[in-house]
Amino acid sequence: MASPIADLSYRSYDGPLLPPTMRWWVVAKSVMRLAIRKKGFWVWANLSYYWFIILAAVFYFVDVLAPTLPGGANPFFSRIVWKDQFLDAFSIAQMFLFIIALLIGAGAIANDNRSNALLVYLSKPCSKLDYLFGKWMAIFLILVAITGVPTLLFFVYGLLSYRHYGFISQDPALFWRLLVMIPVPAAFHASACLGISSLFNQGRMAGATYAGIYFLSLFFTKAMVVIQIIAMDGPRGDPSRVPSIVNTLFYASVDGLQIGLAKVILQTDGGHLLSGPGGPPVPPAPNGWLFTALYLLACGGFLAIAWQRVRAVEVVRG
Repeated sequence: MASPIADLSYRSYDGPLLPPTMRWWVVAKSVMRLAIRKKGFWVWANLSYYWFIILAAVFYFVDVLAPTLPGGANPFFSRIVWKDQFLDAFSIAQMFLFIIALLIGAGAIANDNRSNALLVYLSKPCSKLDYLFGKWMAIFLILVAITGVPTLLFFVYGLLSYRHYGFISQDPALFWRLLVMIPVPAAFHASACLGISSLFNQGRMAGATYAGIYFLSLFFTKAMVVIQIIAMDGPRGDPSRVPSIVNTLFYASVDGLQIGLAKVILQTDGGHLLSGPGGPPVPPAPNGWLFTALYLLACGGFLAIAWQRVRAVEVVRG
């Protein structure tokens, strides 16, 4: 007679055996959750797009209140280079993007080094690649969102409001150029934060080191501006008198490398719409191949440092 009680003894699993996927996403989500909980993150994120708000307000009131020429032309809009407005907003946002990168990325690996969390991360079915890619993607995605959302919203605003002023006809490929430009600061800061953070056991030390690199390079480019003005014999002088090496060294900073690459992508030398004549000199766009290579070399160098430094080593004290 068969037993009415089912056999509960061990039976081997015969279902599908699939490797774990998206392990990097678990790491990325943990970093992003910590980032959005910081009050300072939202403050700096909102400040990063203030120039777009100023531009939108100026364009709106000029369009509504300024007198127009016969045929509906507006003398103010006739001298606007639209892609230069995106470049200006991109350039002004660099400081804020750097601060946000410090908030969310300075301790990305350093704090794990301090708490020996790498022993946990890399003892799980999580490879070094999963760990680093997850950390990198967390910083990258946040900065892409902060850069991309206001940029694309302003593009839509300009497309709907100023198409008759040449918003699209000046550069029909502007939208695609913006899509290429938006990830530039995100990829650089994500790579730099991981590389520098991996060298330390404290996030504050990593942040101070990156800040030192950032501001020292920024002061160097400001010195290049002074040399440009002297060579031009004043801000209203002849820009052709500035040596080409000085114009190139103007981009020798964390911000400058990204702004130079943005000029290459947008194919413009840039300009200052609201500063008027006598404003700071505008260096021409740098060599595209050179700056693309320098940008990729910098990102790759920081990632190579992180790859070399990240390892699960347990220190046993006798």
